[in-house]
Amino acid sequence: MTALRNLWRIPTGRAAALVATSILAIAAVSLVWTPFDPARADAYSAWTGPSWPHLLGTDGTGRDILSLLMAGARSTVVVAVGASVVAVTVGVALAALGALTARPVREAVAVAVDILIAFPVLLIAMMVAAVWGGSLWVVIWSVGIGYGVNIARVARGELRRIGRAEFILAARANGLTSGQILVRHLLPNAAPVFIVQLSWSMAAAVLAEAGLSFLGFGAPVTQPSWGLLLSQLQSYVAIHPLSVVWPGLAITLTVLSLNLLGDALRDATDPTLTRSRSEASA
Repeated sequence: MTALRNLWRIPTGRAAALVATSILAIAAVSLVWTPFDPARADAYSAWTGPSWPHLLGTDGTGRDILSLLMAGARSTVVVAVGASVVAVTVGVALAALGALTARPVREAVAVAVDILIAFPVLLIAMMVAAVWGGSLWVVIWSVGIGYGVNIARVARGELRRIGRAEFILAARANGLTSGQILVRHLLPNAAPVFIVQLSWSMAAAVLAEAGLSFLGFGAPVTQPSWGLLLSQLQSYVAIHPLSVVWPGLAITLTVLSLNLLGDALRDATDPTLTRSRSEASA
């Protein structure tokens, strides 16, 4: 609760949290209601500008852009949450192996992490999609594993730093196993690092999903997606530029809010930064 209060005191964190919450609410509302059926084409309403009842206009087939954006928010939320869960799971597992095991295992994990980081996440996702076909699951697993390696690299050093603390030595002296120490002491104390990395991995997942869908390796054409919508509209940017603005703006705002939220969470959960800000305000 203290971290949430500190987050709310940070203007950028407050704004980012409101934007992220709004996107989540839009995705939830789109499950039961959208102004129009996102898949419904109406040739008589093609390329309508922003007006009533199409508040953001329509595309070349007459589909309502606002409804497409609302439905596309579902894909964004699913990918962001799914990829972040996979990333944290992979990151925690690799960080624990790299911090709590014997030296040969730690060194092998460190080398493996360095090798995996060298491969671009989008390239891995495109290779997997070429074999298994484009889908949100391909994006979730590819992006989740790719950014999980980055989380492991950051969290490994943090777990090793905490592992040298006196209360960890006392826990070992009391007979606690490495697994018990990890669950009871290391992970709770390293939680701020994981929370910040989680927020940043969600932003990266949103951007990766949009990029992969734009290239045809992400969401299938039957599933609304901001990246897919942007890909479909970009051919008409010289004729109907405003139609391209809406999905691009949605992607930009989402990624920006999650990145700012990660920065704000870092400040809110870091005792030294929190203390320095309180002294400055005093």
